[in-house]
Amino acid sequence: MTTVHAKKGQVKQRWLLVDAQDRVLGRMATEVASLLRGKRNPNFTPHVDTGDFVVVVNAEKVKLTGKKWEKKMYYDHSGYTGGLNARTAEAVRAKHPTEIIRRAVKGMLPKGPLGYETIRKLKIYAGPDHPHEAQQPEKIEIEGKKA
Repeated sequence: MTTVHAKKGQVKQRWLLVDAQDRVLGRMATEVASLLRGKRNPNFTPHVDTGDFVVVVNAEKVKLTGKKWEKKMYYDHSGYTGGLNARTAEAVRAKHPTEIIRRAVKGMLPKGPLGYETIRKLKIYAGPDHPHEAQQPEKIEIEGKKA
């Protein structure tokens, strides 16, 4: 019996809808990263993008456990001397509510061209509305407990 490897043109990608309301960030992000990579698909091939498009709604209602809203820091650097910008998770959510989920998922994807291609299939929206109704995304229920 031979191993079947997926090829780029053969992969049928679906559109999936995930509701982030009352979900713990890390637990949800691992599931979303797995869906983006295609790890649940029977034809998963590590070096080919076999994942699905994922639309995440209600990003502003995601939960963090403990005191992470005040203590978790997000760092950016401009590249210049003294250009370090440090913000708490609460400050990031106030300004860009989708950024918290995007960074969590991006950190769980492979680095390099495959990861860059994969993260573009993630669509995140702060509220319950999204412009992808034409793609008819399937609602996926993430396993695990709600916060």
